[in-house]
Amino acid sequence: MRHVSAPVLSDVVRLLERRYPPSTAESWDAVGLVTGDPGQPVRRVLLAVDPVAAVVDEAVAWGADLVVTHHPLLLRPVHSIAATTFKGALLHTLVRSGTALYTAHTNADAAAGGVNDALAAALGLVGTVPLDAAPVEALDKHVVFVPVGDAERLVDALAAAGAGAIGEYTRCAWTSTGEGTFTPSDAASPTIGSAGTASRVVEARVEMVAPRRLRSSIVAAMRAAHPYEEPAFDVLELASWPGSTGTGRVGSLREPTTLRAFAASVAAALPATAQGVRFAGDPEGRVERVAVVGGSGDSFFDAVRASGVDAYVTADLRHHPTSELRERAEHDGSSTPYLLDVAHFASEWPWLAHAARALEQDAAAAGTTVETRVSTVSTDPWTGRVASPEPHGEHDPEAPPEGHP
Repeated sequence: MRHVSAPVLSDVVRLLERRYPPSTAESWDAVGLVTGDPGQPVRRVLLAVDPVAAVVDEAVAWGADLVVTHHPLLLRPVHSIAATTFKGALLHTLVRSGTALYTAHTNADAAAGGVNDALAAALGLVGTVPLDAAPVEALDKHVVFVPVGDAERLVDALAAAGAGAIGEYTRCAWTSTGEGTFTPSDAASPTIGSAGTASRVVEARVEMVAPRRLRSSIVAAMRAAHPYEEPAFDVLELASWPGSTGTGRVGSLREPTTLRAFAASVAAALPATAQGVRFAGDPEGRVERVAVVGGSGDSFFDAVRASGVDAYVTADLRHHPTSELRERAEHDGSSTPYLLDVAHFASEWPWLAHAARALEQDAAAAGTTVETRVSTVSTDPWTGRVASPEPHGEHDPEAPPEGHP
């Protein structure tokens, strides 16, 4: 039987960051490796929403080498990690036990197969697209004219500098041939031809795309590999367009339903929490097209309204933004979008199983193996709820409005 080795931490980080590129995280976010030796073997990985003490204890008891959490432990700068502080104590426990900690937050929100895709899948949405699509990385097209015999060497040099990578393919290039003409001056040192004499050369036109951030290094690599003293080349800025990643997802239910029934299905699909599922709108209203955002989502109300969905599922909805959106919906006569407010923890929890499976698959494809486990600890901070009593009897003018405790 062939022995399959465990990867080291740096290998696992590389796999995670291929799925959830840190460059796609929001500027205010703190993602990536928090603690751990890049050379340590990783055999067991525990995944959780929050890096809290109960999760760390669970990881240590199970013998996890790595904990992957959605929420950062150190989102804001700290000046001490002494064990006398809560976060310092967690870090000391992790370091003493040899357990690494890695965070994938807003980069996991935006990614294909990330938090929002997992939430949409859990709620039965199909045909999903980003609610607020992120533009693809800005690209240049490098067009270089080179003698035919040097074209392959030039393509290799540009590819080594980062050009020609498209999705899962590398060294992507287009070449065509034509005739180039030039006349060197007396001060030139031509590779082909002589000063003052017109030369004609069969040349290849080489085209390769590259991230705009690599422009300088691509041009430098081209000049170093090109046989000419003065290469002829163009750098063209390509138009940008929305990509397949971004904030939230919009999709459709396989069959339309009512708001009341949809709220019940959301409650059944997500982990049980003290909050449950609150909804705003006509309980018998029709719901088919749905938007979702895992985590706090009332800052995306404009995108939700523009998407034309019937309902929006997210967490942490505040009174004033919710009231304003519902009032605008009723004023417009459409009555939608209806709103469904779930617990923050519950909205992000479905991603953990997706991330665990993806990590095992990616490790296997790399010739290694890891064992994963989704934390059994509920990190929702709310532990109970008391429902308001049903109104009854005659109205007392000094009583609080219905719905108030």
